[in-house]
Amino acid sequence: MKIIDVTPYVVRAEMPGVPERDWAWTFVEIKTDEDISGFGESTNWTAGGSFLSANAIIQMRELLIGEDPSDIERLWQKIFRAYSYLGSRGLPTTALSGIDIALWDIKGKVAGMPVYELLGGSIRSDVELYANAWFTGCKTPEEFAAAAERTIAAGHSAIKLDPFLEKAFTNFSDGGRISAEGEELAYDIVAAIRDAVGPKIEILIDAHGNFDVPTAIRLANNLFDRSNIGWFEEPVPPEGIDALKVVRENSRAPICVGERLFTRWDFLPVLNSGLADYLMPDVVWTGGISELKKISIMAEPYFVPISPHNANGSLQIVSGIHVMMTVPNFYRLEHCVAFIPTYNNFLVDPIIFDGGRASISGKPGLGHDLDMDSVNANLHPDWIS
Repeated sequence: MKIIDVTPYVVRAEMPGVPERDWAWTFVEIKTDEDISGFGESTNWTAGGSFLSANAIIQMRELLIGEDPSDIERLWQKIFRAYSYLGSRGLPTTALSGIDIALWDIKGKVAGMPVYELLGGSIRSDVELYANAWFTGCKTPEEFAAAAERTIAAGHSAIKLDPFLEKAFTNFSDGGRISAEGEELAYDIVAAIRDAVGPKIEILIDAHGNFDVPTAIRLANNLFDRSNIGWFEEPVPPEGIDALKVVRENSRAPICVGERLFTRWDFLPVLNSGLADYLMPDVVWTGGISELKKISIMAEPYFVPISPHNANGSLQIVSGIHVMMTVPNFYRLEHCVAFIPTYNNFLVDPIIFDGGRASISGKPGLGHDLDMDSVNANLHPDWIS
């Protein structure tokens, strides 16, 4: 069997009720000369940036045409090393992720087995989730509290949010501080949520790498002391490994990192220095199914739980479920509540969501082919393959 074509697709992901972004997901299809196709995802950023990974896939196409798709590890290394002079981690691994996922899909279809069986077999039949994107449109503590109550009533036992409304997604653009008013609003939002959901629900806080060291320490400790948060995620920018060490040593809140770490080489110093309580690699950013599995295995002897980041498209969550079904040190898989209809809009077989858990079809490969009619009907108007 040989690869005969590699095609990316950038689709508009319509999110009813979710404002403010040009939502776009990047999928990839690998075709073979035996009429077996594999599907993957390489969304590098939902807010209109997915063209970058799609164009990178086009550049990688020549490295794959004529190759045997069963040689997943060799092809992973071939592509990764091709970009080593300018840096293989980041955009190259995002493009590679979709390719890797599609190769595993092909391998499973040829073997007549789901990917999780190829990875060693399942430990669990479904995966536990934590909820994100449950707070759409909320601005006041009261609105967040009411949305949290609805989310818990729907069956979730863990929820995540970024309560720093003046800072969300600014990515350290103003030096890493927050106004006194913005800080107090964040405390009030989380306290209102805690009062609404009670003491047993896990509340996870995402800082999006927005803060300097003293701000991150203060926020983490105050939120932990006042509202018993489950973790404080990405307290400082991802390149600040020494800053993370200072925060870790002075924080009473558990620390979660990994959304913007790429490959096992980035996670190794975090594990070696004990800088995080939880790791959150992203299957479509760090190198696909192959790399997510390796990072999970690497974290297991450190007894650090894996909780994959998942804020993009349909095949990201499907791939994450496959890997996490096989990982002993699994905590929870992120999912965006508001995305569920759109996840399934692009799939032939839907992901099954049952309150705070999700399961997949069990069919060979990923078990969830892209619905190409839906993909072609929703191609982004600015995308030309």
